[in-house]
Amino acid sequence: MSDLLSLGAAGVRGYGRALATIGDNVANAQTPGYARRSTTLTEQPPSGDLLLYRGQINPGGVRATGVTRATDPWLVEDARVSAGDAGRSGARVQWLQTTEASLDNGGAGVGKAMTAFFNRADELAADPANSARRSAFLGAVDQVASTFRTTANGLERTADGVATSAQETVAQLNTDIEALQRVNEGLRRARDGSSNQASLLDERDRLLDRIATALPVQASFDGKGVATLTLPGGPLLDGALRETVTLVVAGTGTLSLSAGSFAVAPTSGSLSGLIDAASHVAGQRSALDTLATDFAAQLNAQHSGGLDANGAAGLPLLTGTTAATLATTALTAAQVAAADGSSSNGNALAFGTLRGGGGGEAGWANLAALQSQTVASARAQDAVATARRDGSAEARDALSGVDLDREAAELMRFQQAYAAAARVIQAARETMQTILDAT
Repeated sequence: MSDLLSLGAAGVRGYGRALATIGDNVANAQTPGYARRSTTLTEQPPSGDLLLYRGQINPGGVRATGVTRATDPWLVEDARVSAGDAGRSGARVQWLQTTEASLDNGGAGVGKAMTAFFNRADELAADPANSARRSAFLGAVDQVASTFRTTANGLERTADGVATSAQETVAQLNTDIEALQRVNEGLRRARDGSSNQASLLDERDRLLDRIATALPVQASFDGKGVATLTLPGGPLLDGALRETVTLVVAGTGTLSLSAGSFAVAPTSGSLSGLIDAASHVAGQRSALDTLATDFAAQLNAQHSGGLDANGAAGLPLLTGTTAATLATTALTAAQVAAADGSSSNGNALAFGTLRGGGGGEAGWANLAALQSQTVASARAQDAVATARRDGSAEARDALSGVDLDREAAELMRFQQAYAAAARVIQAARETMQTILDAT
């Protein structure tokens, strides 16, 4: 009868632990990164021979040997790789769209301002002695300079935004790597098959997911589940060794990364997207500066070749060496050089020759068109990367996620098993009590 009690007690302990595991699953059904757990139940070996029967037929009951997590290494790795690709495309398209907004070609954009300037020049050519049209001509020049400065300032803010986002991402990345190092320390001390180990493994995987979304790392694991992170240039986290990722922002706004003594050139992850975006913004700022200085040089050369209302040679209309510093020269209406040596409106008419393929309008149109094409391509790439990330995550979660219907069925099964084990204890107690009462 003592073995009957042992059978019941073993069942109560084993099935009670299984019920607790199901409770954890249900409670964490919506917890990101939680992997469904199950209790491993095995037959408990018999304790030995007894007086009336032999050990080979001696039932030992059931024993809970540990908690296992429902994971597939291949699915987990694929989800991390696809998340890194989506992180890169998402960060890139976000800031490319912001750049497109800064290069606004709408009613207040550089292109519209140039067109308005040439229209004012045509109006001046039609009536060169009109003081109001001379003033409107100068106002149009000032509007062009103003829109160049506004656009340059917008691109500068975009570059600053990319750098700030990268700095925040690097700071979070270093925090996650440090946290992973502490989780590794906990895993080394955790008992195999324990709930504590399962919780640590969940946290390890959550940290690895965030790290891989920012930076493509190669993760390997030892028998205790302790993670080692490596990059193409060297180790990032290996035992007590933990490198700090450093971000450098150049004067042009471009970004570069390093970890310890080696450079990091990521090909995926949000930091890779931010590095690409920063390089693109820097290129657009340089192109805008070139366009502004070329346009100013063309206008100044044309105006200097004409004659103002007093017969004097025209003065430069614009000053500045970049789009951000472009400004108008303080001129009066009488100083507008509308005439040339043969007519009172010859120079005003000549401004129209600056509208050809090498002029500012064409240069701006090419700049805006290139930006639009780049954004359209980035959006398409982001849509593909996002779809692949979602598909990979769905495949992983189909295995690791908690299905409440399944947990309900398991709950009923183990509740019945627990009740049966309790009934065994009750039957043993009643049988022993009956024997004692009979004596």
